[in-house]
Amino acid sequence: MTLTLLLGGARSGKSTLAKRRAEALGLPVVFVATAEARDAEMSDRIARHRAERPATWSTLEVPCDLDEAIDRVPAEAAVIVDCLTLWVANLMERGDDAIETAADAAARRAARRSAPVIAVSNEVGMGIVPDHTLGRAYRDRLGRVNAIWARRAQETLLVVAGRTLTLQPEGPFDG
Repeated sequence: MTLTLLLGGARSGKSTLAKRRAEALGLPVVFVATAEARDAEMSDRIARHRAERPATWSTLEVPCDLDEAIDRVPAEAAVIVDCLTLWVANLMERGDDAIETAADAAARRAARRSAPVIAVSNEVGMGIVPDHTLGRAYRDRLGRVNAIWARRAQETLLVVAGRTLTLQPEGPFDG
């Protein structure tokens, strides 16, 4: 029962690290993808990610129902959730007001699994303050979701330029 959270900026190496770690486990792997192909650029990204995954891996494309998707994965299979960043955006776009509740339910489910779960998310709160209300709301909400998942994770790593820093808990989460 191991939940690992990989946080970092765009193109920092989070997904590559998740893939390498999952491959090293020697278990079946289910890749839970939250991206939706809404334009040509995103379609290309999704196609590249699919091509980079081993053919033996299963994929669940789940833009919103993350906790149910985690439940559908066989108990003996490792899981990669890629990524919480898009999952939060998808839920916000649909007007979901209970994102933190959904995040806690999914993170609890992931942490209770007998096989490892590796979740990927962007750290978007380290840059400039967005000038638009929606951008600030997204940054704040994703920050809370990341903290919820980190609280449930046995291991949280910050990935920067393909390198990792282990993040240590400092005490109880206060959200």
